[in-house]
Amino acid sequence: MNTLMHLLRLAAQTLGIVALADFVAGLIHWAEDAYFTAETPVVGPLLIRANIVHHHYPRFFTRLSWWQSSWDLALVGTGLLLVAWPLGLLSWQLGLFVLLSVNANEIHKMAHRTRAENGRLISSLQDWRILQTPRHHGRHHADPKNTYYCPITNFVNPVLERLQFWPRLERFIARLTGATHRHDTAVRGQGPGPAWLAEYRPAAAPSPCAKNCAGCPRCAKRAE
Repeated sequence: MNTLMHLLRLAAQTLGIVALADFVAGLIHWAEDAYFTAETPVVGPLLIRANIVHHHYPRFFTRLSWWQSSWDLALVGTGLLLVAWPLGLLSWQLGLFVLLSVNANEIHKMAHRTRAENGRLISSLQDWRILQTPRHHGRHHADPKNTYYCPITNFVNPVLERLQFWPRLERFIARLTGATHRHDTAVRGQGPGPAWLAEYRPAAAPSPCAKNCAGCPRCAKRAE
């Protein structure tokens, strides 16, 4: 009986830590989407510009290395562990939280990759709902792109939606500060976006030349 209770407590703690890491990642994602711009000092060029690119061209994210998409989270996670160490606060719970938080963007990236790009293991983890599925994350990229911010699991976002957490939080902030959700040009009909987005626009695939030329890369592309 004691062993069973210990396992249940362990499972409950693990589930709670996963949910907390997902929520914190979603909170950061929401703040980036809602209130910061590419012109915000320091964080604008370092973080928000990439966020705007991602809303306009979601697949661009998949070209980035782990470090390119996770360096900021890695630095914060390392800092948290360095603070916890001398205070005697290191634990497996904190370690799991940091591990998930540092890799939140990588898990987010997996939701934008194809099954072939993810490989069998990651695709299976998504099928088993251990990692967030592409279909679930797709709700965030559906206009008006102001919901489903949490990128790790499939179970935190629906709870927050039922509570209307994000709109209530934004209404509270608006009453307190006057700040409102920033304009998102990635939403259909809201504008073409900043001029600098052009450098991230995916290259158009060359169309076949219709001559079926031997050795022609455009004809070979059609044959694929």
